[in-house]
Amino acid sequence: MSKLLILDGGMSRELLRLGAELKQPEWSALALINSPDIVRRVHDEFIAAGSDVITTNSYALVPFHIGEERFRKEGAALIARSGQLARDAADACKDRKILVAGSLPPIFGSYEPQNFDPSRVQDYLKVLVENLDPYVDVWLGETLSLIAEGQAVRTAVAETGKPFWISFTLADDTAQRNGASPRLRSGESVEDAALWAASSGADALLFNCSKPEVMREAVDTAAEVFKRGGDNLQIGVYANAFEGEQGESAANEGLHATRQDLNDDAYSRFACSWIDAGATMVGGCCGIGAGHIHRLKNALLRPQGA
Repeated sequence: MSKLLILDGGMSRELLRLGAELKQPEWSALALINSPDIVRRVHDEFIAAGSDVITTNSYALVPFHIGEERFRKEGAALIARSGQLARDAADACKDRKILVAGSLPPIFGSYEPQNFDPSRVQDYLKVLVENLDPYVDVWLGETLSLIAEGQAVRTAVAETGKPFWISFTLADDTAQRNGASPRLRSGESVEDAALWAASSGADALLFNCSKPEVMREAVDTAAEVFKRGGDNLQIGVYANAFEGEQGESAANEGLHATRQDLNDDAYSRFACSWIDAGATMVGGCCGIGAGHIHRLKNALLRPQGA
């Protein structure tokens, strides 16, 4: 994979924009239950905007969001539905190939590395993997806060034979935005995460669901690690548009306000800097919509003649 890949953007706010009901704790899972047609429309809009990869709406299909009982009773069917909706949208695009990435979220909560339970994680990941597998081209472990979560994803998908990407969320407090060495929300260094990724068999290392201001340093660090080791992993970024400090609160605690300054042009300028640093996969996370992706397509692909 040598060309630049445009990822999709954040699902939840696009669901809201199109009229889906979202509330905690179920959040985006509610759309799969009550209005799957809107989920499909979001996929279609991202493809129309220029995304080469769309991600299944399976992020909230874990007990942390939908509860243990509903996960056991309805989880498999809802996970399969998320895969089918993405697959149908990808296959409906006739002018280019669209990849479907199977979202494998942090099982025990976003931004909650202290809650990771290695003795239980595979029980839940197995349900996600088995029910997404018929529909996806690549696995995407995303918004992972610690290296052990990445290892859990690697273990869960090993027998599928499909490529996997690992995406970590970064600490993005004031110190990090002012140039402190990049680290995961667990406190582990990006250098250590990149070294792990290089040894893991992953096809790509990404950084997501953090402020755009901290992403360049992480890309620089990962690129240097891979260059030093002679590794050819792809590097990707999809930042969020959250206001305020996120490190002290879980990502599912209500609806975070989004930044007014991070318009389509501003976000595309960040993305260009990530590309300059060595990223070959760019998109958006929470608060980054189809309009941002359309602008990315124009800003990043036109110079290549796309």
